[in-house]
Amino acid sequence: MTRTLKALALSCFALALVGCESATDKVDAGGVILSVTDFDGLPIIVSASGNCCLVAIETMTIESVPKNPTGPTGPLMNVEMQSYEVIYTREDTGTRVPPKLVQSIFGTVPVGGTTDLDNYPIMREDQFNNQPFRDLRDFGVDTETGSSVVRMRVSIRFFGRTLSGDPVDSTPASFSIEVTP
Repeated sequence: MTRTLKALALSCFALALVGCESATDKVDAGGVILSVTDFDGLPIIVSASGNCCLVAIETMTIESVPKNPTGPTGPLMNVEMQSYEVIYTREDTGTRVPPKLVQSIFGTVPVGGTTDLDNYPIMREDQFNNQPFRDLRDFGVDTETGSSVVRMRVSIRFFGRTLSGDPVDSTPASFSIEVTP
């Protein structure tokens, strides 16, 4: 008799676990997408010598959008922010670019909600101490192009993880800057 009770108890426990797992799937149905929805205080013109070591955006708004807007949502779809990266590409005839910036961050973006990130750097000392910005600072021109202005496209991408463990990232958000001596 005790074997039967043990088998019945084990079966009930297994069904309960399966039921919990399917409930979790329903709450995290479809996942989320991160989106950079707004920039305030974008640096348009940056000095390679005047800014020295830091260029930041006043405020960036990150939104967590459910992939299935008509489906159920729940707290397991909230996104814990982990990091962001900034990549630079030339918009002029030059080919040299500074190294990408990767920064750890923390915070939570609620599913269907937004969060504002204030004064997050897009350029640090590492970018200014590399080409082509070092030439602008030291010689007043980019020695590769002979120009006193370097036009860059700055692309920012955010990374996180839902509370249920799914990785989430944003599509890169981009804007242009001009770097002068």
